[in-house]
Amino acid sequence: MKKELIAQRDPKSPISEVFRTLRTNIQFMNSGKKLQVIQIASTFPGEGKSYVSSNLAVTFAQAGKKVILIDADMRKGRLFSIFEVSPRPGLSNYLSGIDADENGNMELSKYIQRTEVDNLLLMPAGNIPPNPSELLVSPQMTKLLEDLKEVCDIVIIDGTPCALVTDSVILSRIVDTTVIVSACNETKKDNLERVIKNIQNVGGKIAGVVINKVPISAKKYSENYYYGSTSMSQMPKQKMTPKMYEQMRNAEQLKRRASSSLAQNNNRPKKEMPRPEKKEYLPKPNFEKKEENHNEKRETTTQKTNDILNQINSYLEKEKKNLKQ
Repeated sequence: MKKELIAQRDPKSPISEVFRTLRTNIQFMNSGKKLQVIQIASTFPGEGKSYVSSNLAVTFAQAGKKVILIDADMRKGRLFSIFEVSPRPGLSNYLSGIDADENGNMELSKYIQRTEVDNLLLMPAGNIPPNPSELLVSPQMTKLLEDLKEVCDIVIIDGTPCALVTDSVILSRIVDTTVIVSACNETKKDNLERVIKNIQNVGGKIAGVVINKVPISAKKYSENYYYGSTSMSQMPKQKMTPKMYEQMRNAEQLKRRASSSLAQNNNRPKKEMPRPEKKEYLPKPNFEKKEENHNEKRETTTQKTNDILNQINSYLEKEKKNLKQ
C-alpha cells in the first residue's frame, strides 16, 4: 500500500485527523439530506485530488460505512496504483458495455475490486476510451450510481481537473455534491472562481473547497496530539529540511545546557548554615533570699512596736502614782 494512504498507514497522525475532520464536516452537512454520492474534483492536475479522495474514502470506511471509490478520471486515473489493484476492468469497460450479454445486462461485481481496507471497494478507471465525456453523460452512468446507492452507504468519485476537461462539470449534475481541491500558493483565485461558476451554471452543488499542500512548521508538526504522538525525532531523516535540522540542533543544545546547569548545582559544595548563637538568659530570681529579707524587716518592725508600747505603759504607771500622792 502506497504512502499516500496515510489515513490507513498512520491513523494517529495529525494529517489523518484532518481527514477525519473533513469526514465529520460532510456528515454534518448530510443532516436532513441524503448525500451519498460525493465527487472530488480540482482545478488543475497535481493539486492532490486523488490523495484527498482516497484518504477520505478510508476514513469513511474506518467509521464503519460501506464505501465504493470510483476513479472517474478515465484519461489519467491512478487510484489503482495507490491501492495496488488491477487497473482493468473498470469504469470505462462498464460504461461502454463491451462485456454485456445478449440482453444488455452486465454483472457489476466484475468491475469492482476489494482493497486492503475493510469496508472499502474500488472501481478503477479501466481502459482509456476515446470519448470519456460522452460515457459520463450516458444513461448507464446514472444507472450505475443508482445501483451503487442501494448496496453501499457512501460513493466517492475521483473526478478530473475542471479547468482542462469538462468531465467533473458533467458529473456534478448527477452527483449529490462536489468538493473542490486546491493547492496552497499554487491555485489561482480566478481559476477557482471560474470552476465554481461553471459547476453552478450546470446545476451542480458545491460542498466546499479543500486547501491542500499547506506548509506546516517543524515546531507545530512536532506538537503531540491528544491521542497521537508525532515528534521531530521520529520523522524520517530524509524528509527533514535544513531548517528542521537546525531547530533540532538548537533544541538539543538547550537541553544539554539545562542538564549541565543542573549537574553544576548538584555538585556545588553545600554551605553550612551558621548555628544560632546561644541566648544569655537573665539569672533566675532567688525567691528564698527575698523571703529572708522580708522576715528580717518584719522582725524589726515588731521590735519597734513593742518598744513604743513599753514606753506608753511606763508613762501611764508614773501618772497613776502622781495622782495617788
